[in-house]
Amino acid sequence: MTRRLLGTLFAMLTASALVGATPAEAATTTFAGTVALSNCSGSVVKPPEASLDDPALVLSNGHCLQEGFPDPGEVIVNQPSSRTFSLLSKDGRSSLGTLKAKKLLYATMTDTDVSLYQLNTSYSKIQSTYGIAPLTLSPTRPSAGVAMDVVSGYWKKIYSCNIDGFVHELREANWVWKDSIRYTPACKTIGGTSGSPIIETSTGKVVGVNNTGNESGQRCTMNNPCEVDAAGKVTVRKGINYGEQTYQLTSCLSHSELNLANPDCKAPKP
Repeated sequence: MTRRLLGTLFAMLTASALVGATPAEAATTTFAGTVALSNCSGSVVKPPEASLDDPALVLSNGHCLQEGFPDPGEVIVNQPSSRTFSLLSKDGRSSLGTLKAKKLLYATMTDTDVSLYQLNTSYSKIQSTYGIAPLTLSPTRPSAGVAMDVVSGYWKKIYSCNIDGFVHELREANWVWKDSIRYTPACKTIGGTSGSPIIETSTGKVVGVNNTGNESGQRCTMNNPCEVDAAGKVTVRKGINYGEQTYQLTSCLSHSELNLANPDCKAPKP
């Protein structure tokens, strides 16, 4: 997880190669809608029922906050923010412009690892200015086996694989995430890919957000998450990476505002 926030020495040494390389082909997935943060990746996402005239939202990880990691049990809502995001071109080769947050709408590392920023501009304004449409948040849970892409705005690189399965509890240091997405081994995500959207290739919709991976085979430590099943059995998968599902967020949003009072909203609350 920390490697996702700060990057690793390997990632730094290979940065020039990744940035200068032709983006990996992955079905019809492009970099349209993705952004680069100062320390992570992210994407401009639209809830299914939101209007194009609503304020745009940017999705990333809770551990990508500039203020540091939220504590276990901590949920941050509606905090002023002026964070900036670099909007990528469709081919990922250039930045089209800088987007700016109005507030940190929601962030937590409890049960999930997510942050949502509300921007000071609308989806329609972004589209008319830059020619970039938002990615749509899927309101349905993805299925095991489906093809997926992790699209990193930080590294301008696409990682393609499949959803291998789902993890009852994913534990890393003091944090616990539930129903996490486990990737097949082909998605070898590295430092800086935190917050990247997980895109279901068949629909082009966002079904999750990339957040961590087991680096050295340690058990339940920082940068070495472990899987815990419903019976309490612990499994360690060295080199395997994970993300958090996002379909639950759609029931907690009304257009581009939080609606945590919705009975269908199961996201952690303050």
